[in-house]
Amino acid sequence: MKINERTNGGKATRWPVLEPPAQRTPKTHRPNLLKRRPWHVLEAPTGELPAVDAEEAMGPQLPDEATVNFVLDLSLRIGEVQMSSGAGASDVTATIIAIANALGLPHCEVDVIFTSITVTCHRGTDLSPVTALRVVRSRSLDYTRLTETEKLVRKIVRGHMGAEQAQTELERITSAPHPYPRWVATLAWGGVAAFITILLGGGFDIALVAFVISGVIDRIGRFVNRYSLPFFFQQVIGGLVATLSAMAVVSSGVMTTDRPTLVVAAALTVLLSGLSTVSAVQDAITGYNVTAAGRTMETVLMSAGLIAGVVLALRIAVLLELPLTPLPEVTGSTPQDLPLVVIGGAGASACFALASYSKMRAMLVAAAAGTIGAAVYGGLMLAKLDGVSSSAIAATLVGFCGGVLARRLGVTPLVVAVSGITPLLPGLSTYRGLYQIGVEATGNFSTLMTAVAIGLALAAGVVLGEWLAQPVRTGLGRLERRFAGPRMAGPLELTERSLE
Repeated sequence: MKINERTNGGKATRWPVLEPPAQRTPKTHRPNLLKRRPWHVLEAPTGELPAVDAEEAMGPQLPDEATVNFVLDLSLRIGEVQMSSGAGASDVTATIIAIANALGLPHCEVDVIFTSITVTCHRGTDLSPVTALRVVRSRSLDYTRLTETEKLVRKIVRGHMGAEQAQTELERITSAPHPYPRWVATLAWGGVAAFITILLGGGFDIALVAFVISGVIDRIGRFVNRYSLPFFFQQVIGGLVATLSAMAVVSSGVMTTDRPTLVVAAALTVLLSGLSTVSAVQDAITGYNVTAAGRTMETVLMSAGLIAGVVLALRIAVLLELPLTPLPEVTGSTPQDLPLVVIGGAGASACFALASYSKMRAMLVAAAAGTIGAAVYGGLMLAKLDGVSSSAIAATLVGFCGGVLARRLGVTPLVVAVSGITPLLPGLSTYRGLYQIGVEATGNFSTLMTAVAIGLALAAGVVLGEWLAQPVRTGLGRLERRFAGPRMAGPLELTERSLE
């Protein structure tokens, strides 16, 4: 930099004069990639590539192999508990990935196909991946076990519990007996049938008979289950016993009511309540088509067993010329019947939660969900809306309320959703359709198809309500990251998986 001087009125003024910048070396010519010909794109580069140290491993830095196997086994066992309790494949996948990330496995891939769970942990370029598989052999409705497992998952994800402590806690959860004796569950199944009879407009005498018959069906099912009889034949026995019992009651003249077949409708609703329709629809919506197909096939097979039992009983009555139970008519409800509908819905949901070995808090939340669903359904039916639409709207509201309130109250949303829609299951429509097929000469399938449509509407409504509850539950901030699909089990935290 040079200093230039100038005289101004006897004073010298100085200001800097900047020299021109030094000449820069010309840049290396870079070809325009947009003007390259297609065959140029396929050519290998001729320039020198940076050398890669072959001895340096690329990928995540993982713990030793024993720890990897330990974490994968823990994750698979937790996923097995969720899968056997009816959780969706997306929930199981998200749970396993979250547990693996929290315990030091940064990148795992999970594959769930209804009867098995496979997890693969990638260990970089030098080490081969570690793959673990676990088969889901048994399924049970123990919602206390599912809820305790959910609490364990939250502790692991939030860093409050290590792998060894979690393994010990999981062993305690899975080996613990049911919180209630089996006879309590039998009484609860009878209570479900009794309250559904009240919801359908039956009297207390019909409710008492439905209570006894459903309890007998449950005990018969538990007896034949000791000999590993497939569930298909157990459904056949249930439908056969329910229908023949109603015919015996009609022929004996014990009840003076003109709607004795409500006993069969209530028993069929109890037998339909254990099916995994909600999980099948959730898997189909979230893209787990193989698992959805497996659950759907299971639901269809169990329903076919129930249909076979009812039709067989009706055929036996025709051959023996027994007095047939009349076809139950769907009577219109009045505003005065709405309180009984609400009571029936609340009681049936609470009894279903009790029959599934839920604790008191879950029972109360399930009763609230059943109250909301029955009230909305009864109100829409009073407004002359069709049964399919009324069921879908009521189920959506049940799923929404369950998704918003269940986790805050320490209850798994799946428990609330399945219990809340139990009173709305199409037991009466199913029996009407089977009666028309098995007894009447017309063989009309429209009523049975309506029952199928109601079942699908209930399942889809619950899944939609859970999805709509996500922004309300997690806050409206960063809304675009919160819609991760309907989640009825597992952690809510979204995990960002990166291969470092």
